[in-house]
Amino acid sequence: MRFISRAIQKVIREAVRSFPAMVLTGPRRTGKSTLLRHMFPHAQYILLEDPDIQSRARSDPRALLEELHPPVIFDEIQNVPELFPYIRTRIDQRPREMGKWLFTGSQEAPLMQGVTESMAGRAAILQLLPFGLVETERVTLLHGGYPEAIARPTARELWFSSYIQTYLERDVRAMINIRDLATFRRFLALLASRHGQILNKTDLAAPLGVSVPTLGSWLHVLEITGQIILVPPYFENLGKRLVKSPKVYVGDSGLACYLLGIRSQGDLDRSPFLGPLFEGYVGGEILKSQVNQGRRKELYHFRDQQGLEVDFLFPHPNGGVWMVECKASKTPMPAMAGPLESLRRAMSAHPPARVSIVHRRAQNAPASTGLVPGIEAITIAAFVDALAGRKKRAA
Repeated sequence: MRFISRAIQKVIREAVRSFPAMVLTGPRRTGKSTLLRHMFPHAQYILLEDPDIQSRARSDPRALLEELHPPVIFDEIQNVPELFPYIRTRIDQRPREMGKWLFTGSQEAPLMQGVTESMAGRAAILQLLPFGLVETERVTLLHGGYPEAIARPTARELWFSSYIQTYLERDVRAMINIRDLATFRRFLALLASRHGQILNKTDLAAPLGVSVPTLGSWLHVLEITGQIILVPPYFENLGKRLVKSPKVYVGDSGLACYLLGIRSQGDLDRSPFLGPLFEGYVGGEILKSQVNQGRRKELYHFRDQQGLEVDFLFPHPNGGVWMVECKASKTPMPAMAGPLESLRRAMSAHPPARVSIVHRRAQNAPASTGLVPGIEAITIAAFVDALAGRKKRAA
């Protein structure tokens, strides 16, 4: 698969011009190493998964660093976080040299602990998520955005199966002591069946026969390693009794489809999970847009106890709030705007900057259209273009 430019490259270039070090985190197999090696072809590359290099880095870190001539890419730095204090010393000796120390890491919790303790103020911290639709049209609801899954779509099932096995054996066991991996696999499948729903830990724990605290620790690991998205509720003084629990989504739609046993586009079109899967797909594109622009993740849902529900609210780039309702239908109807109209009226003191129904694209249909005054219907492709500040692509 040829190299595909990533939307975050502009932010990475700004980071290496402004900080001595840069840390690129994210889920496994999102292309972190490939991206940095492409962007910085003359940098030395050190793979810290190599047992020999790990041993040298731990036994004599100063000798290892003296052999290097920055810029240097340290791949999978979470394997040897002991290097951070020694690199900090090198940075402090030459504080005006920017972009000399580049790191990738997959396990965010151990990695971030090392960064916060040793590299505070010295390193820019960015995140690379799977490919988004704005980067390549190979990204689909069925296949998701992992580079290897979209490069070889016919082998997607084998790839996702291997990915889960690797994730279980490496990341999960490295962070928490799970004695029964079979139960954890059942947990992943059960969680996928709750994709797009309000998170209820008791409801998840009971059929697995585990305690709620245990399930909470499992969810925490999935979240910090980028496998799930927890969308918190939107809190505003709207005079309503709000549901205060987050909604949960599998982070990549392709992985979600695999866990749900959806093998083809026909299976997906007939699946009762089509709506929630499309909703999570849209939410993932919003988060990718935010991190690719160097902004923090800010995505919320709204639901009150009277049943009013809007899928997503998030900061509009020009200020205010962007409200989004997701519909897997290819034919948006004015009735679909009802929840958005109700919430917009409740927010009349601080009206939203933009209100959209995002839907799947039909052939020979316009990319966007007005449904009711102030509420647009927009295809997913046109929506991600708008998130990125690009002109609408042709329908």
